[in-house]
Amino acid sequence: MSLNEFSDKVTKTLVFHARRMRRGLRGVRWGVSRRPAERPIIVVGCSRAGTTLVYKTLSESREIGSLQRETHDYWTGLHPLADKNWDTHGLDAGDAGPADRAAVSRYFYRWTGRHRWVDKNNQNGLCVRYLQALFPDAVFVFVKRSPGDNLNSLIEGWKKPDEFATWSNDLPAKVAVENGQLREWCFFLAEGWRDYVNAPVEEVAAFQYAAINQAILDARTHVPAGQWVEVFYEDFLRDPVATFRRLFEGCGLAFDARLQAHCAEVLDIPYNAFSEIRLDKWKDGRNREKIERVLPQVAEVAARMGYR
Repeated sequence: MSLNEFSDKVTKTLVFHARRMRRGLRGVRWGVSRRPAERPIIVVGCSRAGTTLVYKTLSESREIGSLQRETHDYWTGLHPLADKNWDTHGLDAGDAGPADRAAVSRYFYRWTGRHRWVDKNNQNGLCVRYLQALFPDAVFVFVKRSPGDNLNSLIEGWKKPDEFATWSNDLPAKVAVENGQLREWCFFLAEGWRDYVNAPVEEVAAFQYAAINQAILDARTHVPAGQWVEVFYEDFLRDPVATFRRLFEGCGLAFDARLQAHCAEVLDIPYNAFSEIRLDKWKDGRNREKIERVLPQVAEVAARMGYR
């Protein structure tokens, strides 16, 4: 090992232990104050709808904390899927309580050093009532994407189980989607998922798109207007700076020159994109016929979202 390699290894070790110590001290500090999280920002939307783009960009704000990663494992640890017979990732207000509020507040404070933070994972859209019960002052950001492009991205995502099915190894059902070509369940579980374990992949995608967006729209009626921000993914492609400015301001965050410059170039940052970012790309893609077949199945929820 060269001197430079040894030096790098020592530096990384020191940084690791320093961060670990910092988290420990924050945990002690939180244990004294037991201060709950304040106005957390929760990003919701269907998988593959652009929620990562929104989450990562909001994480650029210096006013809030961010783990800079998805938290599905953490939330599922609080409420294991087995406790609900593996029926759904969804949680409702009855699942919330002081113990969860304290645990979540402490967890995010330990990792970020902030009482206000932003969070995002695939399942949050099924848990809006639960999250609102935990934090009544939470701000929800609903990212909407047109059905054609969202379904296309879901279909492509189902072909990447190493990325989107890592949580489903213990699923108590045999999955044989797309004539058995896809054997691991991807993204999230919504009520009724067992009806689709042998379905064509486009029907599974349509089911997931409809289920999570319907859940979010239904929960919206219980959230005060000032704590709810909706945004069309397509608006980011048309004018990212103006759209993010509206989003940041809706969350009560400053949108300064640094953030404006970041957002002007944000579409050049490949936040988990499978291919070129553009509107209606499903129409000239390999999944067009599949998507056209199931579009009627999601037409009602898409109309509620504002897609006519």
